[in-house]
Amino acid sequence: MNEPTVFIVDDDLAVARSVRWLIESIRLQVETFPSAQAFIDGYNAAKPGCLVLDVRMPGMSGLELQERLTAQRVQIPIIFITGHGDVQMAVKAVQAGAFDFIEKPFNDQDLLDRIQKAIAVDAEQRGKDTQRSQLRSLFVSLTPREREVMDLVVEGMSNKAVANTLGLSAKTVEVHRAKVMEKMHARSVADLVKMAMLNQETQ
Repeated sequence: MNEPTVFIVDDDLAVARSVRWLIESIRLQVETFPSAQAFIDGYNAAKPGCLVLDVRMPGMSGLELQERLTAQRVQIPIIFITGHGDVQMAVKAVQAGAFDFIEKPFNDQDLLDRIQKAIAVDAEQRGKDTQRSQLRSLFVSLTPREREVMDLVVEGMSNKAVANTLGLSAKTVEVHRAKVMEKMHARSVADLVKMAMLNQETQ
């Protein structure tokens, strides 16, 4: 599994360097970028981690980068670094989906704590995305008839009721139901119900 990386985007190289040293002191991987465009050009969304981003930068600002990432459905947690006059902007950024913001001059431990929380949130989100992706591929493996049987089973219908609804024999329903359980890797009907609910959430 990829180790998490903290991506730092700041046009002030002295700030970027000091933040990098701080993060490396707790043995996290770090990549620094001098501009928002450089980050876009060099970022690999498959890498887990979080983004430490300056609000104000020449060219594309931190807020504009956030908008760009949101439009591209990139969900990396963003921690904004703000000057005193930028707090209102940072609050807007959080309302638009940023993970957090921290004011300069910041406490080193405070920044590290927020970074650790952001990385944990990213790991949780990626785990859910993987689970949803795997679940979608399981649903795709079902035949249309198996899908019909599953939909009725998760509504709480007995084999007999499913058979009556679909105009099948109870024996045929049993065979389909067994196939559904096998393909979905479900140990119980409760498992199937949870899978169906999770699948609906991703529609």
